[in-house]
Amino acid sequence: MGSDILTRKVIETRESEWLAPYAMKSAESMGRVHPEKEHAYRSAYQRDKERVIHSTSFRRLEYKTQVFVNHEGDYYRTRLTHTLEVAQISRAIARVLRLNEDLVEAIALAHDLGHTPFGHSGEDTLSTLMKEHGGFDHNSQGLRVVDELEERYPEFPGLNLTAEVRRGIIRHSTPFDMERMGKAHVPGPWLLEIQVVDIADEIAYNNHDLDDGLKSALLVEDDLSGVSLWGEAYAAVGGKKEIPNPEIRRIQIIRKLIDLQVSDLLQNTAAVIDSLRLKKAGDIPGGGGKIVCFSEGMEERRVFLKKLLVDRLYKHYRVVRMSGKASRFLKSLFEIYCADPDQLPPGAKEAMRVRGKYRAICDYIAGMTDRYALDQYKRLFEPYERV
Repeated sequence: MGSDILTRKVIETRESEWLAPYAMKSAESMGRVHPEKEHAYRSAYQRDKERVIHSTSFRRLEYKTQVFVNHEGDYYRTRLTHTLEVAQISRAIARVLRLNEDLVEAIALAHDLGHTPFGHSGEDTLSTLMKEHGGFDHNSQGLRVVDELEERYPEFPGLNLTAEVRRGIIRHSTPFDMERMGKAHVPGPWLLEIQVVDIADEIAYNNHDLDDGLKSALLVEDDLSGVSLWGEAYAAVGGKKEIPNPEIRRIQIIRKLIDLQVSDLLQNTAAVIDSLRLKKAGDIPGGGGKIVCFSEGMEERRVFLKKLLVDRLYKHYRVVRMSGKASRFLKSLFEIYCADPDQLPPGAKEAMRVRGKYRAICDYIAGMTDRYALDQYKRLFEPYERV
């Protein structure tokens, strides 16, 4: 029986035999900052994935906002549900392209660990407040979370993840992220596994924000009548005639939208890979060119869907109000802690001695969930609230 069990060596051998030449193999990892003996029955990337899942920062994603703040309803996406959806889409893409699914999943599960409470509004606020104190963006913060802020092991700070997962966290970038990228850097090529998570994230948030927008009635189906991609998905599922129940119809259309985009992505990416004759992991012309990408036709159709989300959902007055309130909450917390750091809990005060006042306060606020931030605001500013 012993010869049949799946050891790390067997996993690494299977990777070398099954994965595509351009996939990243765990046996070829650049390793960890703090040297460790690898596990007998798990690959390096499997260990990374499990370290992320068991981290405090991962659990906090359950109560961090995607678009709708937590108390608006428990049926909207949170950072945690979004992260799981990104991981699922990423693995599906990686499996077809014969990339390393464990690496892709580890990056996907870690990609939002640096996010603040209250979504992008929270990030914008901390970015502004920290402009003169080293800056802030969730990619760099995510790397700091896994490198420094998580406290789980006696031998080293952070989670001590592999270089490839750490690179995936810092290189993760969506249109929201491009203006916020900090100076954190992890050497190495932009692997196809990183590109997969990058684009799966965009697929997930576009389509699931659309789903939440429709569910909340901030958007209605008629708003999408001029979006060709929606029209194609609507026709494919049969529309109102075939599915009169509006909730089931919405779910089926969103499923089809994702399927249309992923199918196009797979076909186009396979063609790009064939044309470039990639021979090894990181063998990307120019060191960072887009290989995992949509066809021109799909990219053009997606533009209209993304524009509608910006114009009709993200700029909807109720979403703007939620964002404005969130920004005021965090700004007030930051300012009162800076003015009187003695109001900070002991752990955050101790961190000031190591990281400085502003960075320690920023880390403390960035790690909050939506409801914890609201609770702290009430304790500090409402006179009859117990402190």
